[in-house]
Amino acid sequence: MSVGAVDVASAAGALAVGKCGAYGQAFDYPAQGAALAAAKKQCKGECTTVTMNRACAAFAVDMKNPCGAHGYAVAPRISSSLNQATKKCYDYGGKECVIRAWACDAKG
Repeated sequence: MSVGAVDVASAAGALAVGKCGAYGQAFDYPAQGAALAAAKKQCKGECTTVTMNRACAAFAVDMKNPCGAHGYAVAPRISSSLNQATKKCYDYGGKECVIRAWACDAKG
């Protein structure tokens, strides 16, 4: 018996990123299509989606201008996705980049 385990088959996830800090996230879905649809539904307006499969995704925005620079990343570990998303936000001109959202799906 396992307590709190996630079915390995439920390892699809997605992060939807929109304008002005809008986002949606979905993780541990049984199929990639379902995860994409759920993330897009949560995100307001026109959003770009990234998928994750047994990985983590993060989204960073510039707190000085939430409608300006942002960054997102998918990586095998949460620390890597957080660092990469923050770096991309600064690379695109952000002044005070912070993580707005993150999610990890099942690691398998």
